[in-house]
Amino acid sequence: MRKTFTGLILRPHQKESALIRLCEKKLHAPCRYFKILKKSLDARNKADIRWVYSVECGTEPYMPPPRVFEQVRRQPKVVIAGAGPAGLFCALRLLDHGIAPVILERGKRVEERAADVEKFFATGVLDPASNVQFGEGGAGTFSDGKLNTQTNDPRNRDVLETFVKYGAPAEVAYLGKPHIGSKNLRTVVVNMRRAIEARGGQFRFSSMLTDVKIKDGRLAGIFVNGEEEACDELVLAVGHSARDTFEMLLARGFAIEQKEFAVGVRIEHLQAMIGKSQYGSGYAALPAADYKLVSHASERAVFTFCMCPGGVVVPAASEEGGVVVNGMSEFERDGRNANSALVVQVRRSDFGGEHPLAGVAFQRRLERGAFTLAGGGYKAPVQLVGDFLADRESYYFGEVRPTYAPATAFVPMRALFPAALTDALKAALPDMDAKLAGFASYEAVMTGVESRTSSPVRIVRGAKDMQAANILGVYPCGEGCGYAGGITSAAADGLRVAETLAAKYL
Repeated sequence: MRKTFTGLILRPHQKESALIRLCEKKLHAPCRYFKILKKSLDARNKADIRWVYSVECGTEPYMPPPRVFEQVRRQPKVVIAGAGPAGLFCALRLLDHGIAPVILERGKRVEERAADVEKFFATGVLDPASNVQFGEGGAGTFSDGKLNTQTNDPRNRDVLETFVKYGAPAEVAYLGKPHIGSKNLRTVVVNMRRAIEARGGQFRFSSMLTDVKIKDGRLAGIFVNGEEEACDELVLAVGHSARDTFEMLLARGFAIEQKEFAVGVRIEHLQAMIGKSQYGSGYAALPAADYKLVSHASERAVFTFCMCPGGVVVPAASEEGGVVVNGMSEFERDGRNANSALVVQVRRSDFGGEHPLAGVAFQRRLERGAFTLAGGGYKAPVQLVGDFLADRESYYFGEVRPTYAPATAFVPMRALFPAALTDALKAALPDMDAKLAGFASYEAVMTGVESRTSSPVRIVRGAKDMQAANILGVYPCGEGCGYAGGITSAAADGLRVAETLAAKYL
């Protein structure tokens, strides 16, 4: 007999083994099967912070039956362009159905990529093909590795359990706000690659999809690093920074739409201040505090996302002459500062035209402006929140020291962003401070520019066959093509595309 119990409560000092005793009381029998389904922190009442659990348990041992996938009748040549979460999970599901894909990745293996990223952080020497945006694992590899999502796709559970299978901490499968941490994520990516190769999949690094051949409305071949190759089915799992790929696809007649996104800054505070605001005091047993804020104090929505407790702000450029920032945390989240993206809704009217890639041009203008205003060398423009609100220039830092490397330069944010975006940020900061005490503190640091929040385009695909709207044999997939917004939703979309593609050959 198996039962599910929800709403089980533990205080921060209690061990999870106490849950088994609670289950045994409810079962009136020894608990021989136990599984945590969900764990979330309820910190609404600072005097009574608690962990809330849902668990599955039983009086007999239980092992779920293995999942069986129908095998294809014939083997098509499937190429996946991109080794981010969408591409990797697409490959795994294709292999489940007996299809061994080729995965192209313009960047390098994650081990080599990590060295290139560290070199960029330390010296400001950028490799346009191997950086925070490009390379095995995708853009999320050098981040907090957040796996929470606002989608309700049933494949999300599959995604989380797969991450655990390949080396993520077990709690990823049930935490309300799961995260892997950057170093752990790199290990998981390597394990996934090895598993895909062991099952017959093939990786080709430093191999970029440079063109596609279309004949009578169907894919007739692809070009890799300029050389033509045969291909029956192509999955486009390129990331949101694959701007040259978007240009190529548009030139080849793909239907591409503008998509709204958001831009802004990274805002940094002392992690201790965030902890005090969220928990009060005396909760050393609790995880590093996080937050999620939204403001409608102006006509434009302003919100935080990708909050990195105990993390750092990192340079995330993929093009020479542009500054891009992102956030990253390790699993321990034990750094001195907290940071998150603080971004403003960007409307199509801000792009300045109807061209499908107008949003890309808007992002690029901000990035190049940040590079120039900060004096080059991938220094990032920074300003104290207090000076930003008072419309003054900053000259020195207080307690909050920026974590961005390689360097920063004081630049007024009004010089970087259009007035509509600056005004929205000014209205939002005190509004958010009313929700999280200290958020708009004078010495908090704003670092620009956070421009790669999501893809500025959508490559149109059919709702059922998942193929490009006017070109058969091509499957737009994941965040870069406009169908996801984070690691988990991108991975789930990769599974969805693989299942649809494989169904043609079952």
